[in-house]
Amino acid sequence: MSTVVFLGGGRITSAMLAGLRLGKTRHHLVVHDRNPDKLRDLKKRYAVAVESVLNDAVVQADVLIVAVRPSSVGELLQSIGRITDARLAISLAASVPLRTLRKLAGAPVKWARAMPSPVCRSGRGLTAVTFPRTVPRADRKWIIDFFASFGPVIEIPESKFDAFTVTFSCSHGYHALATLAGAAQSAGLDRDTALLASAHALADGIVAWRNGQHSLESLLVEAATPGGIAAATTTTMDAAGYRRAVRQGVVAGMRRARMNASQ
Repeated sequence: MSTVVFLGGGRITSAMLAGLRLGKTRHHLVVHDRNPDKLRDLKKRYAVAVESVLNDAVVQADVLIVAVRPSSVGELLQSIGRITDARLAISLAASVPLRTLRKLAGAPVKWARAMPSPVCRSGRGLTAVTFPRTVPRADRKWIIDFFASFGPVIEIPESKFDAFTVTFSCSHGYHALATLAGAAQSAGLDRDTALLASAHALADGIVAWRNGQHSLESLLVEAATPGGIAAATTTTMDAAGYRRAVRQGVVAGMRRARMNASQ
């Protein structure tokens, strides 16, 4: 059993703790945050240990998880000071590269990056991980197994991390659900029925694709018969700029990721 210390008690920490408890983790979990109200809430909800003093939290850790905003990573690691032992540390901060983390924390620290989804609280959240070549295989396995306790894990090159972060956000699903349900209400459905119909439209289609029996292209052809209602709907959406809007959104997200990295 390892002692895993979360540095930061925000939303993603709360989601991970929920997923870890759901997966019946055997690790000893400790959370540090400067906000005592957050610590009290996390301790009450997830029965984790809490520590308000940063360095007292760090010395307990077999594994550190940096779970603060990208703009706060530098300040946090500078507050800790140089770590002189070969500690395993995982950053959840989007856009902060491994080279920056190594520079801030000192050479002995074995850094990895992970990008878990808030959906991990349900045990279904996808997580991407990336490692430098220097991280031993055993440590890589530990990290993958840790995140796999609350959902699937994929390993990708660090150069692809920003694109993954922009693409996999559950905000896409929530945004699509809200947009489609809003259009359905305008067409005459009440809110509850609009949300139910829209949720099934999105979720059922994705489940049908994920079962692996048919390609996405064949499912699109099957669902949108030429001359039919679905074909008229999707064709008009594309003509109105649906695909262009999504591409522009992804580009804007990538731009923001680069800006965050430079701060």
